[in-house]
Amino acid sequence: MEIRYHTVRNKIMSAAAIVGFFTILSQIGGFAKELTVAAWFGTGDAIDAFLIALLVPTFIVNVLAGSLSASFLPTFIRVYKNLGLAGAQKVLTGVITGFLVFGLILSVILIVFTPLYLPALCSGFSPEKLKLAKMILYALVPIILLKGLSTICAGVLNALDNFALAAILPILGPLAAILFILTVGASLGIYALVIGTILGFGLEAFFIGGAIIKRKFSLRPHMIQFDPDLRVVIGQFLPMIAGSIIMGSTEIVDKGMAAALAPGSVAALNYGNKIIAAVMTLATTAIGTAALPYFARMVAEKDWKNIRSTINFYLRIIFVIGIPAALLIYAFSDSIVNIIFQRGSFTTEDTAIVSPVQAYFALQIPFYVGGIVVVRLISALRANHILMWGAAINLVVNIGFNILFIHYLGLKGIALSTSFVYLISFLFLVYFANRQILQEERM
Repeated sequence: MEIRYHTVRNKIMSAAAIVGFFTILSQIGGFAKELTVAAWFGTGDAIDAFLIALLVPTFIVNVLAGSLSASFLPTFIRVYKNLGLAGAQKVLTGVITGFLVFGLILSVILIVFTPLYLPALCSGFSPEKLKLAKMILYALVPIILLKGLSTICAGVLNALDNFALAAILPILGPLAAILFILTVGASLGIYALVIGTILGFGLEAFFIGGAIIKRKFSLRPHMIQFDPDLRVVIGQFLPMIAGSIIMGSTEIVDKGMAAALAPGSVAALNYGNKIIAAVMTLATTAIGTAALPYFARMVAEKDWKNIRSTINFYLRIIFVIGIPAALLIYAFSDSIVNIIFQRGSFTTEDTAIVSPVQAYFALQIPFYVGGIVVVRLISALRANHILMWGAAINLVVNIGFNILFIHYLGLKGIALSTSFVYLISFLFLVYFANRQILQEERM
């Protein structure tokens, strides 16, 4: 049995290495984009408007596509193993059709109700700045369907142990944005970034969809047949989407509160989280993406001892590496921001604002990464109701800590609040994941 433990660990580690390598390449593209954006737009009104406008459609993408991916993959893997391509195709068709229907409905709602919700997010914006954010938001709406389809297809590729392509294709977004900024940025301004962003999402969807079709899966939507497998997916999707809505709203709350502070605060908060997000995305994409299919297979086999061994092994690695990484970024935050961002329109004054924000954001690293791995286990256990309640607690705690820390620390208080939220979230997830495993063992 010990040999099997090492086999599963090695498979996850191998998959994580593949994902990690290609994610690093994508992150390099992302860094290049951020450097280009910082040099062209600094922390000015245009980039503030873009970030607020981008926040809403990406929130919907994360809620819909992310929830669907985590909800249907355990069922997809089980059906593919037992019934083969034909059975798995039925599950995939139902998921894609459902996503397209809800995605189109939400896109229309997003456009129609923009005059109602956008001013609330931009409470500190001038009328001209608010109008710019509204126009950018309208232009970015198509990324909901594009990125959503990419996310679903990426999940299928990962379930089939094809990790590399899904990890490298996100680099197309940053590269397209850089291309448009450098070529037409002088004439189009912030709209060069908007066009490049849309094109990048479109290219990613095109190529990853083609990879799925080559593996003999169809992406055509059909009338949904509510068979038992699809009912299982829906049963897991509903609490997952509720949790995603609640959890995703914490970012909206953070940027909404930042928008009420001094001009440029939204951009400063965004820059302050860029390095941290890159570190966490690399870790969570590599380990989390690789772990979910293997967790799902172990759950299907009721191999609880192996699950415990695997999750404990990876949590130890995460904290051994994550705590020193967080402390190093905290200690050298000013130098990091100076070296990476300070050029062009990004001044020394901007560095002084962004550096402490980054330092406080860094404290979340081990708890966020560890939490994502536990989330993958909970999804494999088909216990997404735990994630819904955890997300609700996170939102309440986030709002409370934001109000408290902004009063004493200003903008950087939002970053400190985020780190506290993920500490509490990690403890909550570990406790209830262990409880769920005990319940499954008794059944």
